[in-house]
Amino acid sequence: MSYQLPAALLNSLAGLPGYNRETFEQVHMAAEKITSLRLNPAKTGTPEIAQEVLQSLSSSGVSKVPWSSEGYYLPARPSFTFDPYFHAGAYYVQEASSMFLEQAVRATVDLTTPLKVLDLCAAPGGKSTLLQSLISPDSLLVANEVIKARAALLSDNITKWGAANVVVTNNDPRDFSRLPGYFDLVVVDAPCSGSGLFRRNPELIAEWSPENVTLCSQRQQRIMADVLPAVKENGIVIYSTCSFSAAEDEEILDWLASHFELENIIVPLEEKWHIVTTVTNKRNCTGYRFYPDQLKGEGFFIACFRKRSGESVRNGKAPKPTLANAKQRDVMAPWTNVPADYQYWQHQEEILLLPPLLAAAMPFLQQQLYIRKAGVKAGQPGAKELIPDHQLALSGLVSEQLPAVSLELPQALQYLRKEDPGIDTHVRGWALVKYKGMSLGWAKFLPNRMNNYYPKELRILKEITGL
Repeated sequence: MSYQLPAALLNSLAGLPGYNRETFEQVHMAAEKITSLRLNPAKTGTPEIAQEVLQSLSSSGVSKVPWSSEGYYLPARPSFTFDPYFHAGAYYVQEASSMFLEQAVRATVDLTTPLKVLDLCAAPGGKSTLLQSLISPDSLLVANEVIKARAALLSDNITKWGAANVVVTNNDPRDFSRLPGYFDLVVVDAPCSGSGLFRRNPELIAEWSPENVTLCSQRQQRIMADVLPAVKENGIVIYSTCSFSAAEDEEILDWLASHFELENIIVPLEEKWHIVTTVTNKRNCTGYRFYPDQLKGEGFFIACFRKRSGESVRNGKAPKPTLANAKQRDVMAPWTNVPADYQYWQHQEEILLLPPLLAAAMPFLQQQLYIRKAGVKAGQPGAKELIPDHQLALSGLVSEQLPAVSLELPQALQYLRKEDPGIDTHVRGWALVKYKGMSLGWAKFLPNRMNNYYPKELRILKEITGL
């Protein structure tokens, strides 16, 4: 489908580094659809598994995203909805240019040390899952989304990813000023006018205007001013947009450097990546532009800063948590494979499994933020058995000794539709339902039927054809 780019946009980009109007218009008129994904190293940790997942999506033509350790291009877009690997969290479908966040993080922080990381505008979860794969298991990631419905989607995608060291919050950026000097790294993929995504989503063109660019720029300044107090001294701030407009990119860098004690940081590039380096007019800040006519990806902008001053974090007194008792832990023991330093928190009637840094941080975070998800919800312990939660099934904390039932593709899709696949098995009681070794969720097997415990809100609604 061809479409007309706004003349005001094209004219506003004249003179910007790397901008070539002719090829820029041509690549948008061609409207090529680029499909890329990023593997989950926690679930595709061996070359054999990774190859199996990629081959299931495309028999030929898979190629690497050059600036991503786990990113791949697919020659065509498959139906991810009908891929059990997708629902198991084996990969995340992410735009290739935005995967460059990995290079920005590697260039600015020591990933071998425990870090407190905030992804401020996190939904639907692409950058959060990328950050979680990069940081160490003893680090903490706070993934925040201000819009309630999008925070629910973010929680679902974090659950699918399977990580325990993540908190999902539903807060306005200004709320994080209550955590002075708390974070080592803050990533702000700021809401923007979206011109970088016109090729992928042409319907966004109708919403674009110079006035909207101005509004977005003002909102970006407010967001950055609100969150900067939460960055510790010598902490890192990474700012990005999917806009081509200088008012949302270079001008924001100049504004940041002019109003805050921030030091711009260079990110090493390889020439073959064809990423354009841009230097701002006023404060000589360096950022990076991604043009779809010059590389295989959509429009993107990113820059990095180090904060030169900051307050010390003040952890006030917080109520002590209610921990699971010995009987509850005994009930859960056969279901879990949890490191000895984890804590078992009781939240209402559920038990949460929290790694040490998250457990230490939770009382303070609970006082300051609205928390939607924390750690891994194991389930509800009864007198004799655990009623397991979906989060446990998809996590790395579920016991490998539990009964499991493996399904073929048609059966797996029936399970994901919350139907009974009608399989013949000698397993009785609770069991993990798996597809090629990866957990999809829980079921309870009775003599004449299977009770499907796949979450209703996650089930596949599309009709399955051709199987």
